[in-house]
Amino acid sequence: IILLFFIILVNEKRVPSWTQIYRDTTVTVRCEIQGGEGAQWTYEWRQNQLNTPPTSSVYTINRVTESDGGEYSCRGRRSSSWTEWSDSTPLKVIVPIKPTLTLQPSWTPIYSGETVTVTCEIQGGEGAQWTYEWRPAKLNTPQTSNEYKITVTESDSGGYSCRGRRDYSLTYWSNIIRLTVSSKPKAELRADRTAVPVGGSVTLTCSVSPSSSSSSSSRWKYYWYRDWKSNEALTNGQISVSDGGLYSCRGGRGEPVYYTEYSESVRIDTTVSNRPVVTLYPNWSEIYRGETITVRCEIHGGDTEWDYEWETNSIIKPPNQNEYRIRSASSSNSGNYRCKGRMKSSRYKTTEWSDSVTLTVSDNVHSAASLTVSPDRVQHFTSDSVSLTCEGNFTEWRVRKFSEDGRLYSDCRRMTGSTCNINTSKSDTAVYWCESGSGEFSSAVNITVQNDGNGPILVSPVHPVTEGASVSLSCSLKTQKILSNVFFYHNDKLIQNDTRGELNISAVSKSDEGFYKCQYSGRESAQSWMSVKGEQHQNI
Repeated sequence: IILLFFIILVNEKRVPSWTQIYRDTTVTVRCEIQGGEGAQWTYEWRQNQLNTPPTSSVYTINRVTESDGGEYSCRGRRSSSWTEWSDSTPLKVIVPIKPTLTLQPSWTPIYSGETVTVTCEIQGGEGAQWTYEWRPAKLNTPQTSNEYKITVTESDSGGYSCRGRRDYSLTYWSNIIRLTVSSKPKAELRADRTAVPVGGSVTLTCSVSPSSSSSSSSRWKYYWYRDWKSNEALTNGQISVSDGGLYSCRGGRGEPVYYTEYSESVRIDTTVSNRPVVTLYPNWSEIYRGETITVRCEIHGGDTEWDYEWETNSIIKPPNQNEYRIRSASSSNSGNYRCKGRMKSSRYKTTEWSDSVTLTVSDNVHSAASLTVSPDRVQHFTSDSVSLTCEGNFTEWRVRKFSEDGRLYSDCRRMTGSTCNINTSKSDTAVYWCESGSGEFSSAVNITVQNDGNGPILVSPVHPVTEGASVSLSCSLKTQKILSNVFFYHNDKLIQNDTRGELNISAVSKSDEGFYKCQYSGRESAQSWMSVKGEQHQNI
C-alpha cells in the first residue's frame, strides 16, 4: 500500500494544513510517499505557480506573496505507474500585522531619572500567545511581555521598535519611536523685583528650561519653598508674595513624582514705610580738599534699631553705619551716596533706598589728565587682559589704585610707558586713576572683576554718559559674548524682560543714573553705577 502526503513547512517547522502564512515568509512544500521508500520517484505538482523540476519532492518559496496562495497537491510516478493525487491542501498568504509602539509619558523632553514605559500593541492579534522582540537589543525584558519600563539615563536615548512572534510567523517591525533623554533640569526662579513695596507684592516665576513645546503637555507642578519650608504644589508657575524671606522652587511631574533640581534662592525683602534720608554736614555746594565732612543716613519714624547699608560710586566706600565722618576730604570721596536700613529685629524688613546725594570734593586744580580703559567697561572676567592708559601732556605717569579692602597702591606692576596692563583677578577690583609726575590727577574709574566663572557680567560704560546721548548695556558670559532673553534691573527694579540681549537708552537723562545689573539663566551679574553728566560739566 502506498500513501502520499502533502506537507507545509515554515522555517523548517511543520505547520497545520489550514495555516495562514504571512507574506515574505519562507515556505517549503514537500511530497512524501510512504511505502515507496527506496524507489526512484518523480513528482508532479498541481498549482499554477510551481516551477520545479519534475523529479523534486520539495519546493521552496523564499518570500511568499498573495499570488502564491491556492490549493496544492502532488503525485508520484515510478516507471510507468502513477500514484493518485494527494489531498488538496490550501495555502493562504496574508499581509503581516504591524504592531503599534507607544511611549508613556508622551511629553518631551524626557529627563534623566524619569521612568518611561514602552508598549507593543498588536491590533487583531488579541488572544494569541505572542512573544516579543525589541530594538535596541539591549532591552532586557521577558519575551512574553509586551511592556518595557525603564528609569532612563542619557545613554538610553535612541530609536525603539518591536515585533511579535507566534509559532512560525513574525509581524512586521512596529513604527520607530525616538526617545531623547536630557540631563536632569534645574528650576529657574525669577522675581520682578527683590523688595516688596509698602502695601504691595512681588511676583515670583518658576520655570523648567528647556520646557516642552506644549506647556500643557509637560504637566509640571511647581513646589515653592520659603526659608526652606515647603508649601503646596501649584500647577501655576507664578505666585505673588508679600512676605519677606528666602524663596526657592522646583518642578515635579509624573507618578511617582519626578523632581527637578532646586532653583537658586532669591531673597525678598519687605519694604517698611520708614524713609531714609542722606544728609551732608556741612551742606555746602562745594567741598575742598582737606575739609571735614559727615555723610549721615537718617531714618525717621519709631524707635526701631537699624543696620545700615550704603551704595556709592566714590573711590572710598563708607562703613555700614549710620554716619560716615571724612576728616580730610579728597576727590576720592566724590560721588553719589544713598542708603537704606534693615531692621535688626527682622532680617527681611528693609526701608527703600534713599534718594542719592552728590558729594563733590574739589582739588582746586584743573585736570589736564585723563584715563581710558580697554575694553571700555566696568566689569571684567577673571584672567581678562585690561589696559589702563594715561593721557595728557606729561612724560611721567603712574596709575594709582584704591582696593576694596581700603589699601592704596601707588604703582602699577606692569607699566609700559603710559599704559598699565592688568591680567585680572579678584584682587584687581578697585578704583583707579592716573597721576602725572607734576601732580595732575585724572578722573577715577571703577573696575570690578567677576569671581564666578559661570556667571555673567554687565557691559556698561566706564565714564559718565552725557545727557541726551545714547547708551547700550548688555550681558555677557566668558564663553558667549552675545546673549538673548536677558533681564535688566535699574536700582533693583526689573525694567526689561524680553528676547533682546541689550538695554538701549536712546536719550539719557538724569533719571537714568543709578545702579544696573543683568540676569541670565538664573545668574546675576554684579551691579555697577552708571553716572549721567550735563553737557557742560566735566567728570570729577
